[in-house]
Amino acid sequence: MNKKKLLVSALLLTFVFTACKHNPQATSGTATDSTQTVKTVTPNETKNTNAQILARPEVPVLCYHRIADGKKSEYAVTPATFAAQMKILADSGYHAILPAQLYDYLVYNKSLPEKPVMITFDDSREEHAAVAAPILEKLGFRGVFFIMTITYNKKNYMTTEQIAGLAKAGHTVGLHSWDHTMVIKYKDDADWQKQAVEPKKKLEKIVGQPVNYWAYPNGVYDHKGAAELSKHFKLAFTLISKRDTLYPLQTVRRMLATEGTPQGLLKSMRRTFGKKH
Repeated sequence: MNKKKLLVSALLLTFVFTACKHNPQATSGTATDSTQTVKTVTPNETKNTNAQILARPEVPVLCYHRIADGKKSEYAVTPATFAAQMKILADSGYHAILPAQLYDYLVYNKSLPEKPVMITFDDSREEHAAVAAPILEKLGFRGVFFIMTITYNKKNYMTTEQIAGLAKAGHTVGLHSWDHTMVIKYKDDADWQKQAVEPKKKLEKIVGQPVNYWAYPNGVYDHKGAAELSKHFKLAFTLISKRDTLYPLQTVRRMLATEGTPQGLLKSMRRTFGKKH
């Protein structure tokens, strides 16, 4: 080999050595791209246990039925009373939350606004859309309306257009069974299909979104019913103080909002859900 060939070979070896020195990945078949990010699991991606859910401070949940004048019942308040009760909540710094927020708070420890409260309505009454919703919206609140689906478009009850309108306005629409039969009376799968599964599908078509929340007719539940509902709904709401330790998400407590002073409502909330409220 002449001197010229030796010189070319030496230059080629020097180039290869220098290239490898400036690109370490070229020396390894298992190199990792330096721009690749490794996904880490955050605390919010780990679900709380039942015990942890039960240990979370409760959020006040109010339950309304009739909102009308001239109705003497523990389930009725006048429109004036309802408006005054909502105003004192707003004036006292409360923020109306929705079930999706409550679920994330209970299950994933996500934060809630200061002084949260949930405002719910049972039985699909027409005044819920005509009277209650506008009062809530004027204050910047949104509520949860549990629909008894047998009442669609019937006298004194909401129309399907009103129900869809509530969802469109940012309220949450939930299910209150087909005909208000209590869960403790469901005997077999046919009853569950009739009262929960099929009405859920029909209600979802009306509002154009998933229906993930249930309110027990008469507020009454049993362990078997809570277990079955957990297959279909993220949260279910009662009117009973006792919570099921195995299904806390299916036994979220509510208090009945009754005719009375706004100050009386606040006292009842603190008595039911803790003094901090």
